[in-house]
Amino acid sequence: MWFEPCGDGGSLKEKGVRLLVVEDDKKTAAFISKALKEEGFAVDVLRDGDAALAAVESTPFDGVVLDIMIIGRDGLSVLKQMRSKGNQTPVLLLSARGQVNERVEGLNAGAEDYLAKPFALEELVARVHALVRRGTDVKTPVLHVGNLTLDTISRTAERQGRKIELTTREFRLLEYLMRSAGRVCSRMLLLEKVWDYDFDPGSNLVDVYVSKLREKIDADSEVKLLHSVRGEGYVMKESK
Repeated sequence: MWFEPCGDGGSLKEKGVRLLVVEDDKKTAAFISKALKEEGFAVDVLRDGDAALAAVESTPFDGVVLDIMIIGRDGLSVLKQMRSKGNQTPVLLLSARGQVNERVEGLNAGAEDYLAKPFALEELVARVHALVRRGTDVKTPVLHVGNLTLDTISRTAERQGRKIELTTREFRLLEYLMRSAGRVCSRMLLLEKVWDYDFDPGSNLVDVYVSKLREKIDADSEVKLLHSVRGEGYVMKESK
């Protein structure tokens, strides 16, 4: 399995947006990754379909650029498995074959967009920007984990009829954790998504805020929702 860690986005316009590129041709993958990083995206690269499926199940990506013809499980199979498990991460399919029936099959399987090879990098980048915007537009306004509810429109939280007062940063942290429910979020990922940092400031900033948030949502409840995963980060899930 070939893996390229997240790149940093600096101060560019898509800072904090994390993408997965699944492409088994190293040269093509490198071109795509470089172009997207220059736009400020954080980019992970994988070559293998099975590894890609495992990655999207464990990491809350904002979008996936997915080649159909890849090592192991093919891209359409990855996409179908994602959708069958309720994963609605926006997907842009890539393929060297651009026949209408293949495009239709990809879109019917749940892809948001389809781009035939060869393509201009400028077009791919434009389509990824649109893909990410589309994913943001369809986000669920009211989130639920167990009996905890977060209304992202009114920006209010409630658990078992008890209203929970949140600061702006606590709200952003809780929203991200709830949208990623069941998936472990690393401290670095939370720094990127909640604080817009593309570096680790070397402090316990995330831990302090998680502790404050846990006290507000879990202190009076037998069933805990916000859990620490040793050496990895934090996860929201319903568990005694």
